[in-house]
Amino acid sequence: MLKVTDKITLEDWEMTEQFVRASGPGGQNVNKVSSAVELRFEAERSPNLPPPVKTRLRRLAGRRWTREGALVLQVDETRSQARNREIARIRLAELVAEAAKPPKRRIATRPTLGAKKRRLKEKKVRGAVKSLRGPVSPED
Repeated sequence: MLKVTDKITLEDWEMTEQFVRASGPGGQNVNKVSSAVELRFEAERSPNLPPPVKTRLRRLAGRRWTREGALVLQVDETRSQARNREIARIRLAELVAEAAKPPKRRIATRPTLGAKKRRLKEKKVRGAVKSLRGPVSPED
């Protein structure tokens, strides 16, 4: 069981771990030991996540979200399988916690007087430049 927030906890049955061989440095160890972890969280089927959180999680996950509605995290940072498992679970918890935060409401603000004046001045300058682009009359 993974506790994310006071209201959200992820059950073990919702997550599956698969160990694969990592890439990168490690010498002979990298060829023999499957130390990288691929954590798969069945987010779409999770009863512990409310629908708005699932929607925000899908947006945050990006390419890590599968068609089946699962979130796949791959970690091969360390040579230790146990440490990679721990990092993957921490990342999952952080991602779900971020999705659990409701987005801030945007407070509409009006442009300042200076901003309005600068905009109008720039429009006048552009208009003057464009007015000079007319057809050239032949000189006598």
